[in-house]
Amino acid sequence: MTVEHATREWKVPNPELESFLLAHRKPTATARSKPKFGLGSLLSAFAAGALACFLTQYALCGSRCFFCPKNDNAPSIAAPDVFVLASPWAGSTERHNYPPPTPTNAFPSMFPTDVGYAGKTPTGAEPAVIATAPSYPIHTGAPLLVTPDMFSRKKGKKFDLLTKWGNLSPWYSMERGAFGVHSGPETPDTCRVTGLHLLHRHGARYPSAWASYGGPAGLSSRLNAATSKWTASGKLNFLNEWTYKLGEEVLTPFGRQQLFDLGISMRLKYGFLLKNFTESNTLPVFRTESQARMLASAQNFAIGFFGYPFEGQYQQSVTIEGHGFNNTLAPYTTCPNAQDSSRADRGRGYLAKWASVYLKRALRRLQTQLTGYTLTIEDVYVFQQLCAYETIALGYSKFCELFTEEEWDGFEYSFDLYFWYNSGFGFPLGRSQGIGYVQELVARLTHTPILTHNSSTNATLDDNPITFPFGQSLYVDATHEVVILNVLTALNLSTLAAQGPLPADHIPKDRTFRVSQLAPFATNVQFQLLECTSVPGPQIRIIVNDGVVPLTGIAGCAAQKDGMCAVDAFVAAQKKIIGVTDWAYDCYGNWTVPDGWETTTGEPPRS
Repeated sequence: MTVEHATREWKVPNPELESFLLAHRKPTATARSKPKFGLGSLLSAFAAGALACFLTQYALCGSRCFFCPKNDNAPSIAAPDVFVLASPWAGSTERHNYPPPTPTNAFPSMFPTDVGYAGKTPTGAEPAVIATAPSYPIHTGAPLLVTPDMFSRKKGKKFDLLTKWGNLSPWYSMERGAFGVHSGPETPDTCRVTGLHLLHRHGARYPSAWASYGGPAGLSSRLNAATSKWTASGKLNFLNEWTYKLGEEVLTPFGRQQLFDLGISMRLKYGFLLKNFTESNTLPVFRTESQARMLASAQNFAIGFFGYPFEGQYQQSVTIEGHGFNNTLAPYTTCPNAQDSSRADRGRGYLAKWASVYLKRALRRLQTQLTGYTLTIEDVYVFQQLCAYETIALGYSKFCELFTEEEWDGFEYSFDLYFWYNSGFGFPLGRSQGIGYVQELVARLTHTPILTHNSSTNATLDDNPITFPFGQSLYVDATHEVVILNVLTALNLSTLAAQGPLPADHIPKDRTFRVSQLAPFATNVQFQLLECTSVPGPQIRIIVNDGVVPLTGIAGCAAQKDGMCAVDAFVAAQKKIIGVTDWAYDCYGNWTVPDGWETTTGEPPRS
């Protein structure tokens, strides 16, 4: 989708050419020397030298020569080795390809990091903030990112733009009661934490190569392809000099920080669980997948959690995300119906319809500031996407200044619509896509191998006690936002689907399905295991971005003030869901979605 635009490179002469342009050497002949050449020879040599100088300059600088009109924008010969100039039209693509592929001063052997003399290195006791602190540490988002200081709410409440970007938002701690349980993630009274299963998303990334609707990479191409020269004014004036600076799919610097911080956060809260590994003489096994942003996220999490170097402190399982490889962290690769847009891309139509509603005024307003190019609703939607993507990649974006608070509320809801119908409770493949991870969770909770591999589970890995161990107190898995929404759907956390199906013509009040809260960048789901003196048997809680989620939609899990449910009841309910989920029919069946048909359980229509 991204169209790369060529940039011009200007190179200066190397030292061997300096004699043609700059060097002037003193004659070495002594008083008794006699010239070896006559006047004719000297004149011929001078002419040849002048011609060589001209040709060398022309080869190096193109038409920029001593006899050409002055170009103030052209680089000087005495400038650095390589010039990369932005293309002379707005909207061009700009790339800074760091690191250089073959740096001339790279001598790793001369820069060892292990030189000894480390000083004293004993470690202290493991932290346990989740159990010992009087309050729980709140994650407020992204202190290194800058948003316009132009928003405010009535009664002095600040409008937080970072929370309006759906799955492009940085994760932040949910307030108590956000999902309906007025309890915090800290250890409930009379209880102690015995284990943690953590499922988290990768950190902030550059745009993906493909977008169902919008997609910022194409805007640069459309602006450049305009048949007439366009000009921008007013708040769009910056477009006249704007260049497209985003990469593709890999983590941004901020995305790296997110996972590093998440690793530190989890070590502070649950570090005491590592004592169990010392006692059993084992190492934790964390899982991620092969995509660059996934592996990088897992490694940054490990650096935060274990410190550097992390080798020898844990084992990283890297599953392959690709067609033909069963993988619960990327279940769509083995589900053919997930590749069928008629079944798997229902969200695009709802998103496009909603965008035409909430961006109608913005289109009229912005069009008056752009002459020579006709904007579409989708273009304006891309402007909002660019605000999010440029901020998480570059730290700030002028696109953020173009919209009102109400239009940002509409942008947030656009993601709720899209992911409701493409990943969550309104998605016909939502349950089947998430059921493989639920099977693995049940296996870990019961210390029992998966009996039947009839979904996206990988028998080679899951049946091996080394790659899929039981009895450990800490598990960490990294995946995508769509899979996290699949898993929440498969678990039947129906309180998150209370307002569904979602309408495409207005924003419903008090909705609980908000993608910015459930699946932002670095979102994290804690399956917290507890033992309590006030209730019998092991208990489980599900905590999404520090917000406790009610489990009342799960059979056998009654309302409880701290959101707990007995592990036995939880497991029994999940086994029942696993038993009624038909992966073969869902992923290979020849079913269609009738007009007007809806689901709030993530299941396809049955014939």
